[in-house]
Amino acid sequence: MARSRGKAPSQRQLRVGELIRHELALLLNDGSAHDPILRSASITVSEVRLSPDIKNATAFVLPLAGQDREAILEALRRASSFYRRRLAEKVDLRYTPRLDFRLDTSFDEAERIERLLESEKVRRDIEAAKREEENDGPAS
Repeated sequence: MARSRGKAPSQRQLRVGELIRHELALLLNDGSAHDPILRSASITVSEVRLSPDIKNATAFVLPLAGQDREAILEALRRASSFYRRRLAEKVDLRYTPRLDFRLDTSFDEAERIERLLESEKVRRDIEAAKREEENDGPAS
């Protein structure tokens, strides 16, 4: 039976994703990469999402301080088969998923929302809503 889009990941997907995230983080930072861009980069793996059949994994990564994001992402994509082989040596899975690397933009999005919440316009709107709520309080 096929899973529908938008359905929460299964416990197995979450468990295997976390196992892969942990091992991949170690592999990305152990200095074994042949690519000089990757050898000198410090990369955080924030999440690994797996397809329902566990055959494809999307690793969300963020270079330290966000430096050279695009160059590092391209280097990771070129080296995905290398990391897949290394991962197969480290994790005990029947099938090691194909790896796709994407930049983790959640930190950027959180920062953008934080700036919005601190803006003067939003602050005025919140204060106006509070005043309105106080005026429309429960009747006695």
